[in-house]
Amino acid sequence: MELRTFTSTTTDPAARGRELGTAFAPQFERTAALYLDHFEELGIGADEVRGIAERSRAALAAWAPGLAAEADAIADAAQVERWRVAAVGARTEILAAAPPRAISECSTAVHVGPGEAAESIQTWDWHDFLVPEGLLWAFPSEAGLDVKLFTEFGTAAKIGVNSAGLGLHFNILSHASDSDAGGVPVHAIARRVLEEARSIADARRIAASATVSASTVLTVFETGPAGSRAASLELSPAGLGVVDPAADGWLLHTNHFLDPELFRGDTMPADSTTRERFAHLDAVRSGLAGLGPAARALAACGGQGADADICMAPDPALPRIDQWATLLTVAVDTEAFALDVFPGRPDEAAAAGFTRF
Repeated sequence: MELRTFTSTTTDPAARGRELGTAFAPQFERTAALYLDHFEELGIGADEVRGIAERSRAALAAWAPGLAAEADAIADAAQVERWRVAAVGARTEILAAAPPRAISECSTAVHVGPGEAAESIQTWDWHDFLVPEGLLWAFPSEAGLDVKLFTEFGTAAKIGVNSAGLGLHFNILSHASDSDAGGVPVHAIARRVLEEARSIADARRIAASATVSASTVLTVFETGPAGSRAASLELSPAGLGVVDPAADGWLLHTNHFLDPELFRGDTMPADSTTRERFAHLDAVRSGLAGLGPAARALAACGGQGADADICMAPDPALPRIDQWATLLTVAVDTEAFALDVFPGRPDEAAAAGFTRF
């Protein structure tokens, strides 16, 4: 994956969308085409895809009109039909309509405590054929915060940090209540948290205000004068679960629910690697704190390098829709308002070093 960067200076959503759509028209068009092909591969009909995309777009317009206006402006400037861009923005909501498949996607670890800054690391695991390019984007929000985030071309946000000292990581989940209803896109919830939240309480309020049709966990964390705090906000149509850090300050998440009530409806297939990756993070957690990003990435591999459970590489023996790759390793610095990124696995990031954005 090649990382592109862009800085917006306007707080007007439509103007910002026009800027982005003009600058990256080929990327928005290509990403939409790749995702529509992928949905077809997964057995989701074209009419169903468009229906979910348009329902999610309507839900977004009601919940966050500015984000809907931005997405429409991106589509218009890039000369891509609005519903096609909306389909990428609602890609998690559309995937919820596909037959269940094992997910080997994304491992997150955050450490917090009194008198210390938050430390984090996440692998973003996805299909490499869907994301030839990713976006690092900086902009001011209407709420008066500066935001830096990583995302795909067409999704509102994925991983990021704001100038209030709040960071966010993002992992997909699967629940029996997920449906094709077309709720507020979970990527837009992440975006609104980054644009508006000055605390975990703010993030929880924003997340709770959205009606969703697909499940995701937003791990949010903040650093302030007294130290740092964190919480994982598990979103599903069945409700919102909040998971706190363990006594040692670590908060870990992969792709299964940790909230006891929501876990009852967890539908992640048994052959997913989510539990193996969680167990791996649990095993290495004691050696991750107090390290810089490269050393943290190396320690996260636990001495196994590329063979660590959190390092995903495509298996060419499998159908491509079952091939997973670690496309990004990222650490969020809430004190310095920065993202440390590397387009690849943690072992590769440790060797090559991160780029600060």
